[in-house]
Amino acid sequence: MILVTVGMQLGFDRLIRAMDEIAPTLDMPVIAQTGRGRYRPINMELHNNLDAGQFEELVADSKLIVSHAGIGTVLTAQRLRKPIVLIPRQADLNEHRNDHQLATAKQLRSRPGILVAWSTNELGVTIRKSLANSTLPHVEPQASSELLNAVAGFIERGQI
Repeated sequence: MILVTVGMQLGFDRLIRAMDEIAPTLDMPVIAQTGRGRYRPINMELHNNLDAGQFEELVADSKLIVSHAGIGTVLTAQRLRKPIVLIPRQADLNEHRNDHQLATAKQLRSRPGILVAWSTNELGVTIRKSLANSTLPHVEPQASSELLNAVAGFIERGQI
């Protein structure tokens, strides 16, 4: 199964519409979490919103995630060792207030298991490439001691 997610705060009709067109050509079911989008897919199972438990379960059961370039989804995919295809929202298409998702995708594009489709025209090819190379290496989470100490200080004392 492929899980498509756009996050909970905004819709992302460009991504949902593109995936709805691609879905019949894939050899597996596609489930879409559409957020506040207006486009209603006909070739995918539709969920406007998913609670955290449902989302986690779907990610765990998926073969691939297709997503906006939201860091929460990327971190979940990495933690559960699922490949992810990102398609960043673009400010010039009125999909977000700025282009931070383009910047995020540029920073993440070289990480194992993360591919980026820079346009909907690239999406189908990028999905097939990711499905063909879906084995991810195990990556231990790592953080600097300074970061870990700062987080611990914030949790314990409310200070950084």
